[in-house]
Amino acid sequence: MDLRKLKTLVELVSESNVSELEITEAEGKVRIVKGHTGQAPVQTLVLPHMPAAAAGAAQTVPAQAAAPVADAPSGFVVKSPMVGTFYRASGPDADPFVDLGQKVNTGDTLCIIEAMKILNEIESETAGVVRQILVENGQAVEFGQPLFVID
Repeated sequence: MDLRKLKTLVELVSESNVSELEITEAEGKVRIVKGHTGQAPVQTLVLPHMPAAAAGAAQTVPAQAAAPVADAPSGFVVKSPMVGTFYRASGPDADPFVDLGQKVNTGDTLCIIEAMKILNEIESETAGVVRQILVENGQAVEFGQPLFVID
């Protein structure tokens, strides 16, 4: 199904009194269900080659319905300011900028995030002790993703 057509259908359901819409075409089947409390519509897209078990996994649930994280880290959480690749050291053979249990000061370099071939040093916004390193070296990170916990 054309993405523009799908977007138009979602907008129509959002703005109307219709609570559920299901359309079957040659390309597949789309089911749009409006949330009960002003939430964005929930969409299920089933393509012909997708097994029935995977079709249930394709359902998108609004973020408001997600369960709260029980293991939220205590302390100051350093989050990624950009999308890129996380590096703990300045080079493959270099020592990491910080290790678990290490004391850091405001302005100390914690890691590097490579974005668009530019190496960006991420500095600590607070002084304390590194309690958790939440990302593996060389891992892709998203904007706002937690990287470190500092107490």
